[in-house]
Amino acid sequence: MYMAFKHFHLLIVAISVSFLLLRFVLNLKPAAILQTKFFKIAPHVIDTILLLSAVMLMVTLQQYPFVTPWLTEKLLAVLAYIALGVMAFKGRTKAIRWLCFFGALGWLALAIRVAITKQPVFLSAL
Repeated sequence: MYMAFKHFHLLIVAISVSFLLLRFVLNLKPAAILQTKFFKIAPHVIDTILLLSAVMLMVTLQQYPFVTPWLTEKLLAVLAYIALGVMAFKGRTKAIRWLCFFGALGWLALAIRVAITKQPVFLSAL
């Protein structure tokens, strides 16, 4: 069951990142398609499924945030990715939106690194 949950989680990660990239590119020259119901609801649904798939993996592995340091750091990185992803579309200026977009990708890179190595970067001193 673990492998099925893991592959499902990785699929949702790929969908989340791809959708963020697509929406950001479409947002560079505001496209009417971004105002459709699908593009307004889909990011919330995708990120919710992303977090639920992570919960499925945690329960399967019996490893939990705030108990396992690498998992705590990964969770915080994913939450930062989501928050900055939202701000990449709601920032007041283009500069802020670009900064948030690259910040989201940076936190995503940290989450991926921690997921692969199972070694926290920032919480290792705790």
